[in-house]
This record gives sequence, structure tokens and C-alpha cells, in this order.
Amino acid sequence: MTGYNFAAGPAVLPRPVLKKVQAELLNYHDTQMSILEISHRSALFDEIYTAAKERVLKLLKLASDDYDVLFLQGGGTLQFAMVPLNLAVNHHRVAYANTGHWSTRAIAEAKRIPGLQVDEVTNAGPDFTTIPEVPALAAGKYDYLHITTNNTIHGTAYQDLPVTDVPLVGDLSSNFLGQVYDFTKFDLLYAGAQKNLAPAGLTIVVVKRELLNKESNLPSMLNYPALAKKNSTLNTPPVFQIYVANLVLQWLDEQGGVAAAEEQNKRKSALIYDFLDNSKLFTNKVVPDARSLTNIPFTTGKEELDQQFIAAANQAGLLNLKGHRSVGGMRASLYNAMPYAGAVALRDFMAKFEQEH
Repeated sequence: MTGYNFAAGPAVLPRPVLKKVQAELLNYHDTQMSILEISHRSALFDEIYTAAKERVLKLLKLASDDYDVLFLQGGGTLQFAMVPLNLAVNHHRVAYANTGHWSTRAIAEAKRIPGLQVDEVTNAGPDFTTIPEVPALAAGKYDYLHITTNNTIHGTAYQDLPVTDVPLVGDLSSNFLGQVYDFTKFDLLYAGAQKNLAPAGLTIVVVKRELLNKESNLPSMLNYPALAKKNSTLNTPPVFQIYVANLVLQWLDEQGGVAAAEEQNKRKSALIYDFLDNSKLFTNKVVPDARSLTNIPFTTGKEELDQQFIAAANQAGLLNLKGHRSVGGMRASLYNAMPYAGAVALRDFMAKFEQEH
């Protein structure tokens, strides 16, 4: 029986990448050392780091003269504080679009910073089933506008980026490299790697170089310019995670890049959404034009029946379909590494379960 992992994160990784990691784990490039043992000061790691940075920029279609890539720790959650600490330095006023749990968390962290005015310019609550339009924001009023491009828990996503005269910051953690945007619109974007790129423990930050030219008195580990100057190695970086990320980036490039990944994600998600739209048992509450390509929540409307479905799916090799504890129900995450066959298997199982119940 083939198993499929629908976890929202840590999530499925490409099978060819896992096989390469397995093959190289005990002896990386004939060094007689595991990748888990090599020094972050070595030429071996420099090669991995440089290649990963170049591949991120290539896949996002960003120029290395304009943007830098940082490989950091602390998850997307640390970026909730690092972003305002580094960027909210001119007007001391920032704008946030609240479209779900993680943007709510980002707002709460920003509000902890003394002297910073945090304005919630949109709010999709309380059920977070849509993506409200961001209102016009006057240039020079805010240091940045922060959006969460994909809402893992609620299953919504921006299909197009907001048009704004304010510097744009994006949390792309759960659709990073899985959906096409005009990435040049971002002044800074970040993504926890455990959704779509690598094991937990790595966060990618892509930032305009002009933002790295300013002096800052922030502690070094919270300071983008200081981290960029040292190539993300102010302390020992997550070498293994960066190594895996580089392999996933290479795999994605070979598949045709972000556009090809988006096309596959559209095919997979359409299969599930089409079933849900015609189901007499399962429902998805998200407004159709705000639906995520990568995270699909659904429910029978009855908690006991939901639990039966999750248990039966697990027995059938359809793993980690339990919804987030804050909303319940089920959730299927269809990241880049989830094959189309996995979506077909889930659709077929849902149809069978509906017939039986």
C-alpha cells in the first residue's frame, strides 16, 4: 500500500530528494563524513550555501544585484518580530492585513515592540473564509504592509498581490515556491522551510539589498544587515536543512520551476475542490476565489464522523488529514512534493466514504 502524507508541516518532501539524502548521509562527496558532521566554515558548505542562494533567486526571478537571501533559524515566528524591528524605523507605523491565525500572531508580536503603531487595515475574521481587498494606503504613512499570502489553517490565499504604494512584506511560509506572484513587488518575503522546502529549523528571508545598507543597533542575531554581512553564519547555521533545501530547489528547477509547480498544484487542488463542490457529505467553506492551492480544509459537519473519516483514512495510508486544533475537521495539504496520484487517492477515498455514510 502506498502512503501519502497530507500534513501541513513538517510536510512531505520529494521522494528523489529523500533518496539522495539517504545515499549521501554516511559519506558526503567522499569526505568520509556525514553531511550532519561537516563544518559550516568549510568549502563544502560554502558550495551548498552559494548554490541554494542562487537557486532561490532564480526560481523567484529576482536579480542578485537587487535582492539577498538569508538562511536563518527561529521559524517564521521569529520573523514576526525581526521584520518590524528592522523595517519600522522611519514612520514607526506599520499596516497588517489580518487573514487568519498566523497573521493574527504576526500582529500580536509587532504590538509587543515599544513605540510602534500597528494598524490592522483588513480583517477577514471571525471565520477567515475570504481574502478582503487591501484599501489604498498613502505613501509615506507606513513603513510597510504585511500580508500572509497563504493561510495554512483556514485554506485561503491571495491570488494576486495587493496594489500598494507602501513597501510590501510577505509571509509565504505555506505556498513558498508553489504559487506564482510577481516577487519583485516584495521588499521582503520570508518562509519557514518545513512546509514546502526542507525539514523544520530553517527560515528563508529574501530582502532588498537597499534595506541592508542601513546601520542598526539591534542585537546581531536580530539584525538583517549583520546577518547578511556574515552570510547567515553569525552562529552555526542549520547546515543539514540548508543542504536539503538546496536539493529541493534543484529538484523544483528540474521540474520547470514555480510556474510548473503552480500548474500541478492547480490540477491537484481542482480535483479535490470539484469533489467537495458536488459532495452531499463533505463541505469546504472558503469563498471560491480565495481558495488555497496548497491547503484544503473540509468537514462532514459532525465531529464524530470527522473522527471516523480521519481514522479510516489513516488505515488506508492517507496520513495526517486531521485539521488544525483551532478549527477541527480535516485538512489536506497538497504541497509541491505531493504527487497527483495522492490527490486522486484522497478523492477516491472520500467518494467511497461518502457512499458508505
